[in-house]
Amino acid sequence: MRRRVVITGLGLVSPLSSKVNECWTRMLNGESGIHRIKLVDVSDIRINFGGDVQDFDCSNYIDKKEEKRIDRFSQFALVAGIDAVVDSGLDFTQMNPYRAGVVLGSGIGGLQTIEEQMAKLIQEGPHRVSPLTVPRMMLNAAGASLSIKYGLKGPNFSTATACASATNAMGDALRLIQYGACDVILTGGTEAAMTRMGLSAFQNMKALSGRVDDPQRASRPFDKDRDGFVLSEGAGILVFEEMEFAKARGARIYAEVVGFATTADGNHITQPDLEGSGAAEAMRQALVDADLAPEKIDYINAHGTSTPLGDKAETVAIKRVFGEHAYKLSINSTKSQLGHSLGASGGIELLVCCKSIENGIVPPTINLQTPDPECDLDYTPNVPKNRNIEYAMSNSFGFGGHDASIIIRKFVG
Repeated sequence: MRRRVVITGLGLVSPLSSKVNECWTRMLNGESGIHRIKLVDVSDIRINFGGDVQDFDCSNYIDKKEEKRIDRFSQFALVAGIDAVVDSGLDFTQMNPYRAGVVLGSGIGGLQTIEEQMAKLIQEGPHRVSPLTVPRMMLNAAGASLSIKYGLKGPNFSTATACASATNAMGDALRLIQYGACDVILTGGTEAAMTRMGLSAFQNMKALSGRVDDPQRASRPFDKDRDGFVLSEGAGILVFEEMEFAKARGARIYAEVVGFATTADGNHITQPDLEGSGAAEAMRQALVDADLAPEKIDYINAHGTSTPLGDKAETVAIKRVFGEHAYKLSINSTKSQLGHSLGASGGIELLVCCKSIENGIVPPTINLQTPDPECDLDYTPNVPKNRNIEYAMSNSFGFGGHDASIIIRKFVG
């Protein structure tokens, strides 16, 4: 028999705010975290805007020595992870360390370190490459840092499925707790790919919006005039716990995790399956895993990146799974306000689902000004909507054809 899994803590780093409740309020107010990039020199890069976390400061979380030893994506994970643990009220010194672990997702990992050390290699020679290069850049460094912070000795690994990474990580965390491997897992995703190379690479593959004169309106999921995603960065970390363990310590419970599935398009390295078959099957299997009829879902936090093909394919997939109920769903895209944080996005978006269930509000999809006849569902355009949400689904799809869907519900003890 599978054990029940609940969410007891939330932590966030985002370009709009790195405090969960402040970010939530600003989202409901329709604000955007997109701006001209300050983090790196964009003087010779045409797409000079995005969702960099400006003035990020982790000095209240880790000391300066530790900060210098870890890449920015690991710093994000530590800040969001510490906030999530504090929010949960957990005291890891009071539990068996082998019953707690960390499972995080990241699409790229320590790109800042790779870029910096490659420049040193070319400009100054091999002797100038930092001995910390490998432990800073490796994809598992973020999760390892959180494990070391709290002395957690249970399962600890990282997933890399591009923009589905965080959702795949949370699915793995769900299974580990359901089947008894541990009782608590810190999970979600982190990403810091806002570098000159990262920005240039996405620009040159023509994946990014070109609205350089209007950055805050550039991310416009499901809008007829959408022209690409807006690169962002950040982290979304959640505390998953076995239900009885959480109840025994009197934890506040945001939601219960009830279903997950992952599939692949098997189609193209970057282009989505235009018929949405893989995405639809991930949603369908997640419903089966949760033992839910499609009509039970109230709200979908869509992948919704603002790309011409991706948003259409996701709409097609939702219709394939939900039929007529698709038109009764409330849908939104968090990326309209926070941009696309790649492998971190699924963690941030499930966090938003938790706040939606808690408050009975669906956040808006901002910048949806011109309806697209091929995207004709209720995407909650521009203003939030009050709605009692019993079940919420979050979708994440990534380069490589990775599809992942996770379902949470309002907690019933």
